[in-house]
Amino acid sequence: MDDILNECSKKMEKCVDNYRESLNTLRTGRANAALLENLSCDYYGDKMPITQIAAIKVPEPRQLLIIPFDSGDIKSIVAAINASDIGINPIVDGKQIRLNMPALTEDRRKELTKKAKGYGEEAKVAIRNVRRDLMDKIKKDDTYTEDTRKKEEGEIQKLTDEFIAKIDSLLKEKTEEIMKV
Repeated sequence: MDDILNECSKKMEKCVDNYRESLNTLRTGRANAALLENLSCDYYGDKMPITQIAAIKVPEPRQLLIIPFDSGDIKSIVAAINASDIGINPIVDGKQIRLNMPALTEDRRKELTKKAKGYGEEAKVAIRNVRRDLMDKIKKDDTYTEDTRKKEEGEIQKLTDEFIAKIDSLLKEKTEEIMKV
């Protein structure tokens, strides 16, 4: 009985963690190294995440500094940043690349808020899918009595509500951060 609740909790926590990672990729006007985590560039014929071929630092609140481990990778990193949808022009400064974060316009803020809400809906759907799978598992198991089955389903629903509330709280925080001028 507790095994199913532990499994449920772990799977739902993974959904919340994935949502946090998705929110970190949204640009909020402040420099954040997580902005580049999903970007890959050409590295000797292979696609490699920028975070694995360069050091990323935040020297100022609105600036990222990318220092490639091999100075020959500067062109491919710049090309990857230009091809991405983060909307920042890289500045090559010797053997490093600077990304200056421009202030967000009101329209861009609203667009980012919608994107965050979309990520939130995806996370909620994932949590509900975990709930559905575990409810099905309980219904198919003949070892449960009717009372035990109802109790388990109630506990799973309670966990689902808690994790959806976490998603809503994270969304509210991120929306406030994005809309803050």
